[in-house]
Amino acid sequence: MCITVSFATLNCRVSETTMTAATAPRTRPQPEALAALTAQLRNDLGERALTTDAIREQHSHGEGLADAALPDIVVFPHSNEEVAAIVRGCHAARIPVIAFGVGTSLEGHVAALYGGVCIDLSQMNRVLEVNDADLDCRVQAGVTREQLNAELKGSGLFFPIDPGANATLGGMASTRASGTNAVRYGTMRDNVLGLTVVTADGRIVRTGNRARKSSAGYDLTRLFVGSEGTLGIITEVQLRLYGVPEAISAAVCQFPDLRSAVDTVIVAMQLGVPVARIELLDDVQMDACIRYSQLEEFAPKPTLFFEFHGSEAGVREQAETIESITADHGGSQFQWATRPEDRSRLWKARHNAYYAALALAPGKQGFATDACVPISRLTDCVLETQADVAATGLVAPIVGHVGDGNFHLVVLFDPKVPEERAKAEALAARVSTRAIGMGGTCTGEHGVGVHKLDALVAEHGEAVTLMQTIKRALDPCDIMNPGKTVPR
Repeated sequence: MCITVSFATLNCRVSETTMTAATAPRTRPQPEALAALTAQLRNDLGERALTTDAIREQHSHGEGLADAALPDIVVFPHSNEEVAAIVRGCHAARIPVIAFGVGTSLEGHVAALYGGVCIDLSQMNRVLEVNDADLDCRVQAGVTREQLNAELKGSGLFFPIDPGANATLGGMASTRASGTNAVRYGTMRDNVLGLTVVTADGRIVRTGNRARKSSAGYDLTRLFVGSEGTLGIITEVQLRLYGVPEAISAAVCQFPDLRSAVDTVIVAMQLGVPVARIELLDDVQMDACIRYSQLEEFAPKPTLFFEFHGSEAGVREQAETIESITADHGGSQFQWATRPEDRSRLWKARHNAYYAALALAPGKQGFATDACVPISRLTDCVLETQADVAATGLVAPIVGHVGDGNFHLVVLFDPKVPEERAKAEALAARVSTRAIGMGGTCTGEHGVGVHKLDALVAEHGEAVTLMQTIKRALDPCDIMNPGKTVPR
C-alpha cells in the first residue's frame, strides 16, 4: 500500500530560518500536527500503525540502559516507498523519526528523546538477491545476520560480521557494527558495497554499486554507514560475502594474569598471524561465563578464545605459531574445539557474556561501554582500566575483540542507588578519555548514540563542527533521530 501523506502547509523549507530552527532546542511535536499525521498513518497502514503503550514501551530503548523515551506511534513499513512516504509526512510536520531494527543497540540509539514516529523495519526482511559468482548480496534492512547466513547455507558462502547479538543488517550498517570476526574480515564499513537510503525529505537514494572499487563522486555509502539514523534511514544493504573456509578450528588458552594474555595478542598481531577471532575475557568475565554457560572444564582465569580459518595446512600453521606465542607468555596448553557443535558452544558462551555478567549480581543493571586503541597501547589501556574498576568497588568484567584493539566493560550497578549509577557512568567516561589519550577512540563498535556525545567532542574537536554542518545540510528540520550521534 502506498502512503500519500501531504502536509504542505507545515512544510519545512531549507532556508536561513530553518537552519536557525535546526540548532534551537528541540521540543516535542505540536499536538495538532502529531494527531493529523497519526490519523493519516493509521488510515494508510491500518494495523501496521500502533499507539498502544506496550508497543511504544518496547520501542523506547535498546539493550543498553533502559532509560525509556517513548515514541508517539510505531509503524511497520513493507517497502522503500512506504518508508519514504512516512518520512515525507514527518518532514512536512517536523515530527521526529527514529529507525528501529530489533533493539540490540547499547548507547541509547533508539530512544525517542522527543517522541515522534518510530519506523520498525523488522518486517522488511527479504533477501533480495545473492550473486554467488561475485560474492555479494542485497538485503532489506530488517534481515538479521543469522537469517542471512541461514539462507546462504549450502551456497558455500557466508557473511562474517558477528556483533554477538542477532542484529538486523540495517542496524549493523547504521551503527558501523563490528564483532568477533573483525580482526580478519573487517567491520560493516569494510563490507557494505552500497545502500538504499530514505533521506530526511523522503527521497529514495541509492549509493554505491556492486563493483569492488569506485572513484565516482563523494563516498555517500561511507557517510551513511555509522550515521546512526541521523542522516537518513537505511532500507536496503548491498554486502560482500565470503567463501566458507575449508577448515575451521577454535581453541582456548588460559593465562596466569591479564598482562600475559593481552601481550600475547599484541605479539600475534604484530607478527601478522591471520587469526579469524581473538577474544579476551578477564578472570571476572570468565568466572561469569563458567557459571552461566556451564564451561566447567575451564578455570576463572584471564582467557583467550581463538578461531582459525583457512586450508587445513594454513589452519595448522596459524595454530602452531599462536601456540608458540602463548607458551612464551605463560599460557596453558590449548583446549581445542574442532567439531562444529563444540565451536558453537564456545562462541555461544562468548556471545552470552553480557547476560553472564548480569547474572553475577541479580537485580542490578549493566552499563555496557567499549573503547578501541592502537594495538601497541592495548595492554596499558586494559590494565589501567582494570585498576580503575578495582578502585571504584564496582563489578565490571572486561571482554573484547582484542585482535583489533577493541575491548568492552559491562559495569554493574544498582538502579535504586543513584550514587552507583553515577559511579558507573563516571567509570565509562574515564574509559573513553583514557582510550582517546592513547590515540584511540571512545567507541570501536557500539557507536555514540546519546551516551558518548561529550566523548565525541573530546575525540574529534573542531571536526565536530563539520559533522554538524553535514547534519544540517541533510536534515535541516532535525527530524532524523534528533539528539543522537552529533551534539546540536
